[in-house]
Amino acid sequence: MSLRGLTLALIAGLWATTAAAQTASGLIRLGDRDDLLGWEAVGRLDHASGGFCTGTLIAPDLVLTAAHCVYGPDRRSMAAPSSLTFRAGFSHGSAIAERRVARIAVPPEYQPGPRATTARARHDVALLELEQPIPVSEVDPFALHSGETKGLPVSVVSYGKGRAEALSRQRSCNMLYRNQALLVFDCDVTFGSSGSPVFVKTGNRVRILSVVSQMARTGDGKVALGMELPALVDSLKATLRATRQAPQASLRRITVGGDRSGTGAKFVKP
Repeated sequence: MSLRGLTLALIAGLWATTAAAQTASGLIRLGDRDDLLGWEAVGRLDHASGGFCTGTLIAPDLVLTAAHCVYGPDRRSMAAPSSLTFRAGFSHGSAIAERRVARIAVPPEYQPGPRATTARARHDVALLELEQPIPVSEVDPFALHSGETKGLPVSVVSYGKGRAEALSRQRSCNMLYRNQALLVFDCDVTFGSSGSPVFVKTGNRVRILSVVSQMARTGDGKVALGMELPALVDSLKATLRATRQAPQASLRRITVGGDRSGTGAKFVKP
C-alpha cells in the first residue's frame, strides 16, 4: 500500500467504539478474570484529569505506551509522572495491580503537538517507570519481538471508547505496510487505544511487535499506525538508567518529550 491519501488522526483516548463495530471487526471482550488470563500485563493508563490510554508491562517496573499519552490537553507539555496511574488487567473498576508512575522517558526525536503525522508516529513511544515494581507472580510482563514478521498475523489488545471498563482483543488482523520504521495495520482501534500493544505470535510465544500511535483513514476504511520498537525501547531504557540518580528526574522530562496528560489516543481528522 502507499501512504498517499492517508488521513491521520491522533486517538486521544477518552472513549471507544460501538458494540456493532466491535462485532464486525472480530473484537472479543475480555470481561472476566478467566478471560484475562495471559493478558494481565495489558492495563489502562489513567490520567488524574480523567483521560486514559492503554499500556503494557515489559518489565516489573516498566510500562510501554504511546508518547502522546503522557502529554496534557495542549499536546505540548508533559504531564507530571505522579498524575499517571497504571492499572494492570483493569476490569470493571478493579485491577490486578495498580501503581503510580515515577518517571517518564520519551525519544528526543518525538515532537509533541496537536497535529498527527507519519513522522511523529515513528517515534510515538514512551517508557514509564513505576514507583514500585509489580511482582511477576502477580503479572507476567511481555517481551518485545524482533526479526522477521512476513506472513505472520498480528493481534491487538486494548481499551477504548465504549469499552473503557474491560479489555477487548482482536485475535487476528494484518500488517499492511512496513517501511522506514513505520508500520500500518488494519486492526480495529479507536479513542483510548493509543499505546495498545500490537502482538505477533511465533510458535507458542506472543510478543509485542509495535504500539498503536495513530489512526488513519483510507479509501478502504481505517488503519492503525505503529512503529519499530527494539531500538527505541533500548534507548529509552538507557535514558532511565542514566538518569536514575538525578534528583529532579521524577518531575522533569527525560531527554525526550514535553508535558502532556494521558488523555488517550488520538486520531487525525480529514
